[in-house]
Amino acid sequence: MKEQQMVEAIKARLGNDQFTYTFDTETNRLRLQHNKTERGMEIAISQVVAKYQEKQQAAIDEVVYTVQQTFAAMTQEAVEGFVGKNTIYPVVRSTSFPQKSKEGNTFLTTEHTAETRIFYALDLGNTYRLIDESMLPELALSAQQVKEAARFALGGLGTDVKRDEVAGSIFYFVNYNDGYDASRILNEKFLQQMREKIQGDMTLSVPHQDVLIIGDIRDEVGYDVLAQLTMHYFSVGMVPITSLSFVYDNGELEPIFILAKNKNTKGAKE
Repeated sequence: MKEQQMVEAIKARLGNDQFTYTFDTETNRLRLQHNKTERGMEIAISQVVAKYQEKQQAAIDEVVYTVQQTFAAMTQEAVEGFVGKNTIYPVVRSTSFPQKSKEGNTFLTTEHTAETRIFYALDLGNTYRLIDESMLPELALSAQQVKEAARFALGGLGTDVKRDEVAGSIFYFVNYNDGYDASRILNEKFLQQMREKIQGDMTLSVPHQDVLIIGDIRDEVGYDVLAQLTMHYFSVGMVPITSLSFVYDNGELEPIFILAKNKNTKGAKE
């Protein structure tokens, strides 16, 4: 399916009553604006097309569900505000992710790595809202209290993994599809537990928000497999983060740059 066809498929599912659509053919991004709330969101159509090649109609279903839940939350926010909604989680984003909302309000963030940054999200059930400074008075929380609440709530998220062995290396996947899979990279207790069972190099990858890949890399072939895995997940994620992986050692994250002919460099700087 081509990008323009995907745009038409999404528009057909969502209809024209609630939304105004603008498709930028240069960036392949579709902007939707809700006619009632006058708030909008953008969809990276190329990523949806890539995901469609793998998941077919389910890829469109996921986009439609995300759009509907996002705008339902926006409408609820406009009517009820944030009172009574105090479950906060950290979320991981690329350092290229905007640090201000479309309204110009600065998001609460914490530095993480050269490739990733931590944001904070107010959980709304089927979706969440990134917390910016303008929301603090209504939440009756300081920025520090938000960050502390997020760290505490992180420990309550599940950490079951799915195991797969490829070419002698072991890969563990955290994939709850709850919007916070990549956030588990911040759960130090969980990472230490995984470290105890891993025999080779322990690697961590957050190619998009809905997966954390933990590698038990036994040889350089394993690093090649890791590179292919992360690039694939990065290309199909609704919210891509980074195709770069990290070695986890003594609580530190060291970037890995996979080079040609099964070579890899750990700790290299861009």
